[in-house]
Amino acid sequence: MKEEYSQNYRRWYDKDPILSKSMRTLEKSDDETQIKVALNLIKIIIEHNISEHTFTSVEDMMESVEEGLVEKGKSRWYDLDTTVRTAINMLENSPVPVQKAVAKEMAKMVVDKIKEDKDEEDDEENN
Repeated sequence: MKEEYSQNYRRWYDKDPILSKSMRTLEKSDDETQIKVALNLIKIIIEHNISEHTFTSVEDMMESVEEGLVEKGKSRWYDLDTTVRTAINMLENSPVPVQKAVAKEMAKMVVDKIKEDKDEEDDEENN
């Protein structure tokens, strides 16, 4: 599933502009937002991978979560939280068509969550 990335891309997700922007936005989000988005991502990734027949068993899903964990350690921004790391590892190890589909949903989730948080802040300020 993984391929070697050229020198033009620093990170695996920079190949897809929508995914890259979503990841940057998620990185800058607060911890609570990251975890909520990650939980939704896990669900979406599993659904897409099952429909694409990428996962045929629970073992396949677990392997997707653990793949890349040892070699990369905890140096990435999303390694600090287990839930976020799990979601991003699953996404990274998904086929490109699944990554593209999830990237669009991820972008919408991140934007919606940020708007929701902003609305809550505005309500608190007005009360």
